[in-house]
Amino acid sequence: MSAPSQFRSKEISKSSVVDDVIASNEILFNDKNGRKIDHCIVIKYVPAVGDSKVAMDEYHSELMMGGRNTISMHTVCEDSLLASPLIIDLVVITELFSRVQYRTSADEEFTGFHSVLSILSYWLKAPLSRPGRDPVNGLGKQRAALENILRALLGLAPNNEMKYILPPDLTDF
Repeated sequence: MSAPSQFRSKEISKSSVVDDVIASNEILFNDKNGRKIDHCIVIKYVPAVGDSKVAMDEYHSELMMGGRNTISMHTVCEDSLLASPLIIDLVVITELFSRVQYRTSADEEFTGFHSVLSILSYWLKAPLSRPGRDPVNGLGKQRAALENILRALLGLAPNNEMKYILPPDLTDF
């Protein structure tokens, strides 16, 4: 984190996650004048805290009759202890997906995934995507994609939660 390029890369990746969440709901995250929600990601490297991560998050909202509300959170956690189970998951899923090959009806031969890293985006901050495709940063979208890939490997249909609210003729998409 002491190198400026690594520092800036982390700010960009964290900010893009927030941008993706905001873009996912135009109604919730736009004000009544159509302006996008304001957000700012600031990362500081503080050698004195060692392996701990310190996060200070502040959320502002409007209340009835022009009132304002602010929620502030201060979180301290041990980075290495948080990362250990994630590393195990990454190794297991990477090994599994490195063996997967598939083909579409248009393909003659089986091929592997573009990059296993794109599937691992659920665990990573800056997902790798195919050239010309935008990365998906929303945690819910990443989880749904991972779950549906695993379902496909088992021969199960993808999860489609819309079937519970849409008429039956619109749920088969």
